[in-house]
Amino acid sequence: MHLTAPASSTTDHANVKPTGRRDADGMAVASFILGLVGLLVLNVFLGPIAIALAGAALWRGTARRGRAFLGLGLGIADLLVLVAFMQLDSTVSWSF
Repeated sequence: MHLTAPASSTTDHANVKPTGRRDADGMAVASFILGLVGLLVLNVFLGPIAIALAGAALWRGTARRGRAFLGLGLGIADLLVLVAFMQLDSTVSWSF
């Protein structure tokens, strides 16, 4: 992303990724991190966000497909952990 105009019109843009793909790569990494953190805290919120970000990243054609699939799996695992603890405690939330 350029905030100012290039100095010359012959600027080489061969090494610049399209913005949509760069955003998709960021969404894949964010889904992985949120899914990982969601295993420990706030899994009711972070799990669905991780799933949505991973789906959007895969839809946009991210180069980090493995990271997006890990984020998707961790988001699903967040919700499964929540359901398991809800069954053990018979409550909507869980604590140690």
